[in-house]
Amino acid sequence: MTDTRERPSGRPRPTTDLEDLDTAALMLLRCGPDRDGRAQRQARDELIAFALPFAGRIARRYVWRGEPIDDLEQVARLGLVKAVDRYDPQRGSFTAYAVVTMVGELKRHFRDRTWGTHVPRGLRDLSVVVARASSVLTHELSRPPTPGEIAERVHTSEAEIHRVRECVAAYLPTSLSMPVGGNDRWRLEDVAGSPDAQLESVDDRLSVRDLIGRLPEREQRILAMRFYGNFTQADIAERIGISQMHVSRLLARALTWLRHAMLNDEPGGRPCPFTTFNQDRSDRAY
Repeated sequence: MTDTRERPSGRPRPTTDLEDLDTAALMLLRCGPDRDGRAQRQARDELIAFALPFAGRIARRYVWRGEPIDDLEQVARLGLVKAVDRYDPQRGSFTAYAVVTMVGELKRHFRDRTWGTHVPRGLRDLSVVVARASSVLTHELSRPPTPGEIAERVHTSEAEIHRVRECVAAYLPTSLSMPVGGNDRWRLEDVAGSPDAQLESVDDRLSVRDLIGRLPEREQRILAMRFYGNFTQADIAERIGISQMHVSRLLARALTWLRHAMLNDEPGGRPCPFTTFNQDRSDRAY
């Protein structure tokens, strides 16, 4: 049914029944172009205003996904405007076309705007397929499916399924400021993670590297072969051409000086207190 009360424009005003959307769209199409286009713009605006409650109902279908309803309604209304501007009667019912357009805009919004971190589009699309396959397999098997079973169903690798699951966790990342333990005294950042020994030793590593650079070249080579190349003292002696006892003395002196410099917090302002030992064993004590 339509209300035949006349507007100032002379066009019949449709009621708020859903079936009248198609009638309203045909009214817009029957409104021929005028000299300045004012009548056609008015008919367009009236159709959009009339269909706004319908766009709101479409948006509320997706409110369970956690997005604010105001944002969803705005996206659905944008889809409605696109449907009004692009509608062609040869495509069939305006209502059906508007639904497809608005749902498409909402899905695009969820795909592009709601992920907490950037995820490649291919993985986002695959996550939807994996979610559907997981639901179907759970119903068929009466238990949660394994990654291998899901991979076989969607024709991909098990490693890709694990990647998808990691990406899904990025959809709504947990805030480090979230309270934990049932009170506001502790936040997630206070209990997550553990001390990183490698990070805490950065200063010492940089200091040792600088101090090693102040040693004579032969002592640097011996330290590198012993602690980075895992050579024995006998192997080092054979390669350098000195006795194993001499290698032992050089190592002991170099390590003693490094330890002394580190413990006294002297990062290299003074040179190494001994020089390179000559091949004829003319060692100089420090």
